[in-house]
Amino acid sequence: MPKMKTNSAAKKRFKLTPSGKIKRAQAFKNHILTKKTTKQKRGLTKMVVVSDADMGLVKHLLGIGK
Repeated sequence: MPKMKTNSAAKKRFKLTPSGKIKRAQAFKNHILTKKTTKQKRGLTKMVVVSDADMGLVKHLLGIGK
């Protein structure tokens, strides 16, 4: 059986934490920023952990275990 390829888009967008969780950047921080408050924009800058519902899909794209 051939090796599984890591999805190139996914490897650029997700980072693995030392504990095995997967971090991602938040959406809504690219354009139309004039109507968003400074506090809102600052909050969107932080990385967050991928939800449990999406964890399986992201792990599959990254080629991480089961």
